[in-house]
Amino acid sequence: MKDALRQQLDRTLQRLQDLDAVLAAPDVVADITRFRDLTSEHSEVSALAERYRRYLQRERDLTAAREMLADPELADLAAEEISQAQADLQRLETELQRALLPRDPDDARPAFLEIRAGTGGDESALFAADLLRMYLRYAERRGWRSEILSASESDLGGYKEVVVRIEGEEVYGHLRFESGGHRVQRVPATEAQGRIHTSACTVAVLPEPDEAEEIRLDPAELRIDTFRASGAGGQHVNKTDSAIRITHLPTGLVAECQDDRSQHRNKAKAMAMLAARLREKERAERAAKEAATRKSLIGSGDRSDRIRTYNFPQGRLTDHRINLTLYKLGAVMDGDLDEVIEALRSARQAQQVADLLQEMGIE
Repeated sequence: MKDALRQQLDRTLQRLQDLDAVLAAPDVVADITRFRDLTSEHSEVSALAERYRRYLQRERDLTAAREMLADPELADLAAEEISQAQADLQRLETELQRALLPRDPDDARPAFLEIRAGTGGDESALFAADLLRMYLRYAERRGWRSEILSASESDLGGYKEVVVRIEGEEVYGHLRFESGGHRVQRVPATEAQGRIHTSACTVAVLPEPDEAEEIRLDPAELRIDTFRASGAGGQHVNKTDSAIRITHLPTGLVAECQDDRSQHRNKAKAMAMLAARLREKERAERAAKEAATRKSLIGSGDRSDRIRTYNFPQGRLTDHRINLTLYKLGAVMDGDLDEVIEALRSARQAQQVADLLQEMGIE
């Protein structure tokens, strides 16, 4: 392990001792907010410190095993221990590097998932419905809660646009890589000649802002329209103007919600969605100014990017950002996204680790 990395981890051990002392102070225990923040940090630092202690122990084991080589009777056992210790040290060092990465606080947030039909007409709208089903099944597999906030249906049962709120553990952290252009290659249900068509949808995933950090919306900059909800909903549909559409006049951004019978609750959800879009717009503009010329491994996340292709005749899914190809398209469309998403998360972490080591002067 490089000295710079070891020094960073040694500071982690010292920080754990400091936190132990601070958390024992009566004035800290009395301050609920500070106590909660310090407890959360203590939990994270403890996990990192424990992994580092395991690394140090395996270093000691390796040293002892090398000393055992001098004894002919123990040489075979020593060689086996050396091989295992070296493998453990390599694995633990990789884990430690990843654990040192700064955590994005948005990863733990709920997310708004937006799917919009693109090129391809009715087939694109049908594919949007397929993507919606895929993500809802994935959410169900992970035990997340989801609700459709607004939907514009097409004539054949697809969606021109649909917005879903998903809540659960690490929702945005897993779905953040889904933003971009999704291309499908298949024979549409409307195709009489059996020809393969190519169409596309765009997906955008936005973290729901924390209430404490949420953008404050000036009422004077908003236009709020009410209208009657459309689509499935039984006897209450089209009888009350409960649906809400909010337009942010300075930017032209629009958010709407029609899933609830209560106009008040629809308004609150639309306001949250609009705040998320404004926050994402600000972040995108800031990133554009700060972005380096080298594009990251994961891609820019721009909605015009073609990030993934779903080839139905070949049963093939290809994620172009990391050159990942899987021949399990049926399972993926049924919500089995773990292999794809974990590969993207690992690729992002690997790039972050490389950047971190470069900053620390470690080649």
